[in-house]
Amino acid sequence: MKTKLFCGEEISCLGMGNMRLPVNDEKKIDFDAAAAIIDRLYNSGVNYFDTAYVYHGGESESFLGKAMKKYPRESFRLATKFPYFVGKAPTEVFEEQLKKLDTDYVDFYLLHAVGDSNADGYLNEGALDYFREQKKLGRIRHLGFSFHGSLDTLRRFVAANDWDFTQIQLNYMDWTLQHGKEQYEILTEAGIPVVVMEPVRGGRLAKLTPDTEAELKAVHPDWSLPSWAFRFLMRLPNVKVILSGMSTLEQAEDNAKTFTEGEALSDEDTALLLEVCERYKKQVSVPCTGCRYCVDDCPMGINIPEMMEIYNKFKLNGRHAAKAIEKQEPNAKDCIGCGACAALCPQGIEIPKVMEELREAVKED
Repeated sequence: MKTKLFCGEEISCLGMGNMRLPVNDEKKIDFDAAAAIIDRLYNSGVNYFDTAYVYHGGESESFLGKAMKKYPRESFRLATKFPYFVGKAPTEVFEEQLKKLDTDYVDFYLLHAVGDSNADGYLNEGALDYFREQKKLGRIRHLGFSFHGSLDTLRRFVAANDWDFTQIQLNYMDWTLQHGKEQYEILTEAGIPVVVMEPVRGGRLAKLTPDTEAELKAVHPDWSLPSWAFRFLMRLPNVKVILSGMSTLEQAEDNAKTFTEGEALSDEDTALLLEVCERYKKQVSVPCTGCRYCVDDCPMGINIPEMMEIYNKFKLNGRHAAKAIEKQEPNAKDCIGCGACAALCPQGIEIPKVMEELREAVKED
């Protein structure tokens, strides 16, 4: 397993994200299936395991605490996050997290999903001061933040503290689409190490269109599509850990192989990948990663990521694909356009407009 020196420690370049674990019929984490993924990755050399207070409805931290108990605490690193948006005090959340994770300290602790709307709250309402104190006490080893916002907010947040690291959404699509290159450069110039989330864009880059897939397969037939995405990020020296939210053992096997045997993309392969991406972006109009931040506050209970997926298929395959919304209840036709979802979307998607277009497509067909 490839490693890098990160915050003075030897850390695996592949990290496991615990946001998309396998679930059972009741939508609860399938402990045995998820633990098998943990075990496969740990035994391959992965030592960075990332979770958050809100993942899997609050179940992810407890799962991870139990799943890692069989291993010596000093042999792995835990990362979790404080969510300003849940409206709880930092003290309450942090103490609960330590209990769920069954640990006395967190190796990498982040302020979660910092953006334009909540940056002032994080900086001015005591959270940062509290976690600085926890770091002094040794209950947090390294303090950082995960980011979904504008470049101006990123610059302001970088200047607000002596951060140990920052986590950003970065992949070959967002390198240009969501100012990924600029975010990376701002952090690198500030001397802040980068952890990458959404390297395969919530699975979107694991399956392209038939023609774009064929172009890549023609060059490297043995590489999986996620492998292309990871190898692109391997080119960036300030990227220390690349998180992947793996839901199956097959994904874990493929990722472990990439980070054990694979090398960074060549200049020629990088140029090809970015050309292919530009063609693909024209065919995929909604950059939804399936994070589900939008779902809980929807007054109609719509499975919004499912609607976004149907929308992308509709844009690619024609109006008949929009009919798939009718297999879901409630669906886009039930949207009241309140905008609660759009306010929470890290990707800045104008969700009500997408819902309206889906409704009109179904009418027209």
